[in-house]
This record gives sequence, C-alpha cells and structure tokens, in this order.
Amino acid sequence: MGLLVNAASIDSQRVHAIDRFRGAAPDVEVVRLFGPRHGVWGEMADRWEGFSDAASGLEVVSLYGAERKPSSESLAGLDALVIDLPEVGARCHTFLWTATLCLQACRGAGVEAVVLDRPNPLGGRHAEGPGVDEGFESVVGLHSLPLRHGFSIGEALRWIAERIGVGVRVVKMRGWGARHWFDRTGLPWVMPAPDLPTSDSVAVFPGMGLVEGTRLSVGRGTARPFEVFGAPWIDARRLVSDLRKADLPGVCFRPCRFTPGHDRFAGELCGGAQIEVLDRERFHPVRAGVAVLAAARAQAGEAFWCDPPFEGEEGKMPIDFLSGGGDLRGAIDAGAGWREVAQGWEPLEEAWRMERLEYLLYDAG
Repeated sequence: MGLLVNAASIDSQRVHAIDRFRGAAPDVEVVRLFGPRHGVWGEMADRWEGFSDAASGLEVVSLYGAERKPSSESLAGLDALVIDLPEVGARCHTFLWTATLCLQACRGAGVEAVVLDRPNPLGGRHAEGPGVDEGFESVVGLHSLPLRHGFSIGEALRWIAERIGVGVRVVKMRGWGARHWFDRTGLPWVMPAPDLPTSDSVAVFPGMGLVEGTRLSVGRGTARPFEVFGAPWIDARRLVSDLRKADLPGVCFRPCRFTPGHDRFAGELCGGAQIEVLDRERFHPVRAGVAVLAAARAQAGEAFWCDPPFEGEEGKMPIDFLSGGGDLRGAIDAGAGWREVAQGWEPLEEAWRMERLEYLLYDAG
C-alpha cells in the first residue's frame, strides 16, 4: 500500500500512521508515502518535491510540487492507497482537494482508495458560506462545497466520489459525534499546517482564509496566524471600531500591532486586529471573514485585492478562487456589509443542509 499522510496523522497514543502501518500485519507492506502541501511531517513551507525519507527509507511522493495528482508511475504496484489526512473543515484549504485528485488517479490506475476518517475540528453540525461557481474551480475548491462544509473528510470524499464517478471505502471513526469540536475529543492536537498551529486558528480559518486574497497580512510567522491580520497602513482603532459596529455574534476584536515573520510585510510593523471567538456555537467564521474584508476595504481603497496569478491559476483574482466566484468581491467593492452578503447565501446554505444529509456518517445531536 501507499499512504497519504501529514504531520497530524497520529493515533491516540501519538504513534504516526507510517509507524503504525509498517509491520502491522504479515500481508501489509507500506512501499510508498505521499505528502500534501507542507509534506508528510509538516516540514515544508509551500511547494516541495519528492525525496527519500531517512527515517523509514521509503520514497516520498510530493502532491504539492510540479504535480498535484499522483502519476501512474507513483501508483504502480500498489493494491491500495490509504488516505489518512486530518484536515481543517474549510473548502479553501488544499488537503481535501489533494485527496480528491488521489481518488481520480486511483480509478485510472486500478488502485483501491481507502479513507481513514478523521474528525472535522470544527464539528459537523454547522455549514456556512458560498459554493464554487462554474469556471472558478481550483486547488482551493474543485467542487462546490460551502466554505465551511460541515463534513468529516470521509463524508466529504463520499460526496465527491459520487459526483466524479469513482469508488472509495471510508473506515468510520468510533466515538465521534458531529457536535464535537476537536478539543472535546480527548485526542492529541497536532497542527495540520505550519500556519494553523492551534484549534483557535483553525476555528477562524474558513472566513479568515479569504483575507489571503487581499493585500493584508494574516500574521504568518507570528504566534497567532489567521487570528491577527492587518497591514502597515491600517488604522487599528478605526478597524476595530468598524468591526464592533458590525455586531457579529460570538466573537470580539481588539486592536493590535504585530510583525509578520514571513510572507506579506515580513519584518514590517503592521496595524490591525485580533479576532477572538467567545461562543463557538454562535460564531459564524465566514460571516466574520466577510466583515473583516468590508472593514479593511474601507481603509484600503482600490488597491485592496491581490492580483493574479493564484496557485498557478491565471486570469482570475485570487479572492474569486478563494470565495468561489466574483460575487463577494463585487459586493465588498460596492460597500455591502456582512449581513447583505450573507443574505445571498442563505438559500444555498439551506439547500446544502438538506443535500448533505444523505452523506453524513455520524450523529449530529
């Protein structure tokens, strides 16, 4: 078998899947590892190429370098590809789509795809935000899931597999309920990506990930990435005043200053804000992200959105790929607030709540 894993692919005893599977049974042989963005150990900053793993001696195939989909050569000789890939519950993150490309490749190579299901760290009761419009498919949204989709990775891949006509076997979790956020599971937390170090950063990511489509910093290289955001030209007090007037449920903002360690404005002092979740059940991360965009856009003027390309995609604005279409950018530019934007999603969100029922594997009590 091959294994698609990341740094968080550990069990309750903190044993990594690579070590758990090697020697697990006489007829099981792990012969190849596959890694998503950030690699199999979370050691890669961004794009990376394959190598030989010194600890295991196994070949490691990059699925976030020159190629994003396993080649027929990398799948040659495998009976199964086991996907054990803890992800973050947000459509605009790449792990789910790496797994999707693996399903497609396995079908072409005649390899069985097996998914070891993992908790959605945001719980499985709530879904929020827009889907993906035709023509805006990308590595942060190959299919039209809401930004906060509410699926475990196994449930999401069951939904996707039916749409692309492939087979997938999902090994269910035991003991997880859709009401459980990750910190209620009793499982050890391992950051799934270098800039998502805590469950707090993951909680805000479905909305704050949209900020990547702007000229703001999301605090990469600080202790609170995606929880702090801003730019050298932001008036922190005005920003927070506007966000408090937005009256978002379950969340508060405070003015702050920070210096990003890398990426946008690295080494420069930025004014901005920190987002703090007060009540997770009332908090709507995508609506909060829209409110952040609206408040910052009011200070930035025309030079607010990042220009193409985005993840190698030309011709469309990065925010349009992240949000799933051009409507959000147009609404923010026209001065719309989060309530007005969210009203346009509500029929889609209601339809999604009904559509996803068929694919749920766990009690949503």
